[in-house]
Amino acid sequence: MPEALEDELYDKLAAYYEDDPHVEVIIDRRAWGGEPGTHDSFSDRRRQRVKGTFPPIEPSTPE
Repeated sequence: MPEALEDELYDKLAAYYEDDPHVEVIIDRRAWGGEPGTHDSFSDRRRQRVKGTFPPIEPSTPE
């Protein structure tokens, strides 16, 4: 949860999910700063395109 909403939501969410062992309510304290999407890690995570060309695919004809 965002730190700005901690006071308002933490107790409510913790109570709501207390019976679910797979959920842990946490407060997100990460702070990147700057403009959204300008961080190198966003572009580094993208998969590189396969090198080369692909043969054309012809549509199948119904029988």
